[in-house]
This record gives sequence, structure tokens and C-alpha cells, in this order.
Amino acid sequence: MTVMRQTPEQTEAPGPIPREFAAIMRPELPSLLKEMAAEIVAAIPEYGHLLEGPNSRVIKIGIEQSIATFVDRVAAPTATTSLRDDLCRRFGRFEAYEGRSLDNLQAAYRIGCQVALRRVRTVGRRYNLSASFMLTFADALFAYMGDLAELSREGYVQALAELGEEPDNRRRRLLRRILGGTAVARSALAELAEHAAWPLPEEVTMVAVAFGTRPARTALDRDVLQDFADPEPHLLIPGPFTEERRASLTAALGGCRAAVGLTTALGEAADSLRWARHTLALASSGVVGGSGAAERAGVSGSAGAGAIGGSGTVDGACDDDSLILSEDHLLPLWLLGDPALADQMARKYLGPLVGLTPAQRTRLIDTLRIWLTTRGTAGQVADQLGVHPQTVRYRMRILDRAFGDQLAHPDDRFATEIALRALHLRQYGEDGSPTA
Repeated sequence: MTVMRQTPEQTEAPGPIPREFAAIMRPELPSLLKEMAAEIVAAIPEYGHLLEGPNSRVIKIGIEQSIATFVDRVAAPTATTSLRDDLCRRFGRFEAYEGRSLDNLQAAYRIGCQVALRRVRTVGRRYNLSASFMLTFADALFAYMGDLAELSREGYVQALAELGEEPDNRRRRLLRRILGGTAVARSALAELAEHAAWPLPEEVTMVAVAFGTRPARTALDRDVLQDFADPEPHLLIPGPFTEERRASLTAALGGCRAAVGLTTALGEAADSLRWARHTLALASSGVVGGSGAAERAGVSGSAGAGAIGGSGTVDGACDDDSLILSEDHLLPLWLLGDPALADQMARKYLGPLVGLTPAQRTRLIDTLRIWLTTRGTAGQVADQLGVHPQTVRYRMRILDRAFGDQLAHPDDRFATEIALRALHLRQYGEDGSPTA
């Protein structure tokens, strides 16, 4: 942007802004702040998420302080700027820690100056301010913007020094930016990826690693990004999870448990990590195993003894089935993706059995689950339950009276089957063995 300067024909240098101008501008500040924020977000959409995120209060205070300090210095040129200076440096530090360059922040400063200058022109017409004054104001404003930019640069440089310039630190910052989701501009990622000497892929596969696990770094492929400083350590594998990737990751894990998410587009990496972490949690609780090929048992124990509840968690960081693939366990991931909602479905669709004893509920739930799953005859259901066919017919009559039209309506019948499958998985896992 071209800074407004005096031409050689203007022989008189601009003087200071009259202190009385501060009184004119102060009533404009609240609406000016909103206008600046709106135009900055429109030009830099990524900042829209920051203004609504966990750091929004500090960011808004920083913007307010920057504007107010300019007006304060008009009224009192010797006024302290320590708070503003600290906030501007924090802006620069934040950009560094987020893995961005200073381009967006500097652009935001320029946009803020443009909005302020436009507002002062409006106010100037209202108060018949001279053209000479407007030129003086423009010079002062853009000099002030230079001060803000320099303060932010100081914070940015300081943060980079703290982070260090080792490739691991740059790649860790890149990984965290990728997991920021679609709000992260592709150009910003490309810039950081180039700085980290890491080719930006179209697809990625995330890996969730058990807490306390530290894979052998020499066994990991060099293009695998890693973050073990996170409370839930994880890796990013460029592209799909191939057999070659499986071999190197298995060797690096050394028997310690990890879960591989689904391959997604780069901007959906957070979804892949979410699925991987959920798979890891299900494996720790015994709901899923590592092979993905376990035989599904027809019935095991008292699946309906209680409502869907949380299973105990076993650390199990290292075992024989160390590498678990989300794609092998899509049904449990879906059915148990929202345990609280699964509980609500159980209460609604299995409600007709609430008044029975636990033993009665268990027998009827097992019978109904197998019948809905297999659509078999009384004899076929009886074979899986290990009872007489007449017993199954008796139970089915009870179920028919209890559920009424619910089992005849396609949507309700499907929802009932989902509730039963989720309940059985939580209690017995994929292979029919009681979970921890």
C-alpha cells in the first residue's frame, strides 16, 4: 500500500496532530473497532476463527489497546505505551508459534490503518478539517503502523529463537497447523512446509500412539511428522497407509500400541486423528482387537444386564496386537462414536424391557439381537442361543407384546438393532469376549 506523503511542492512539513482531535475521535472508537475487525476477517478469513477462539479476548484487547494508544498519544504525547508494546509483541509471538509468517499480521495492520483513515475522512468532513490536517494525520497514522509492525516483529523473532530452527521443531509446528483443519490457508501451509523441507501431500493418514510410547525415530520414515509433546502423541504419514508403511511403523513401535486412522485429504487430517484416537480407546477397553478379523460370536453372557455404560480402561500400551487399523473396525467406530447418544438410544428403543428382572432382560435382549441380526427361524436362533426352538418362540411372543409395532416399522426396527449392537459391543467387543 502506498503511504500518503507530501509532495516536493508542499514546503511546509506537517506538524503534530492537535490534541483536541482526541476528543473528536474517542466516541468513534467502539464502532471503528467493529469495522476494523469485520474488514480484517473479510480479507483474512483465518483470523475470523481466532476472534472466536480461546485467545479471542486477548486479541480483541490488543486491537482495542492499539487504537486507544494512538488516540491517547494525540492527547498526551508522553503517555506510556507499555501495555500496547507487550500485546503487539505477543501478536508476533503467536504468529511464530502457529507456524505462520508475519504477512497476515502486517496485512491486518495495513487494513486497520485504511479503515481508520477512511473514518477520519468522514469525521473531517463533519468538522471541516483542512486538507493539511488530513495529510498530517495520514503521516502520523502510518508511522504508528510501522511501530506496531516492528514490535510484532520483535516478538516473532524472539519466539523463533525460543523454538529453535531444528527441522523437528519446524515440522512439529507444521503438523499442528495441518491439524488446524480447513481454516488454515493452503498457501500458509505450503510456506511452512517449504521452510521445513517437507513436500506437502494431497492425502495423509494419522496415527494415534499410546501415551508414554516413544517409537524408535530411526525406524520411522523420514517424511513422517510426529508430535510427542502433545498429551496424546501422534504421527502423520503422507499418503495412504501402505504395506511398506506398516512394516516401518511396526518396527518403530517395538510392540507398543498405536491406531491408524483413515486416509483423508490434507485438510481433513483432524478427522483421521479423531478416528485413530477413538480406535485406540476402543482397543484399550477391549472392544476391538488388532487383527480386524475376529469371529463375531452369536451370544456371550449377559449383554442386557444393564444400560450401556463405560467400560474400564486398560493401559495396554504394549501387546501382540500393537497396530490397529480404523478401517478394520468401522462399525464399532460408528456405533460407539457417541456413547452418550448410544445410551439415549438404548433407553428409547429398549425401553419396553425396563420393568423386567435383569435375568429376563438378558435373555430377551440376546434373543432379539440374534433374531434382528440373522432374521433366522426359531430353530436357527435357538442353535445360536443353545436353547430349544420352543423357548425361542415363547420369548418372541413376549417381545412381540412388549414392543408392539416398533419391530414392524422399518426405521424403528433398524434403530432397535443399532441400540442392541452398540450395547453388545460395549459389553463383549467384536469377538464376543467380555471387555475390560
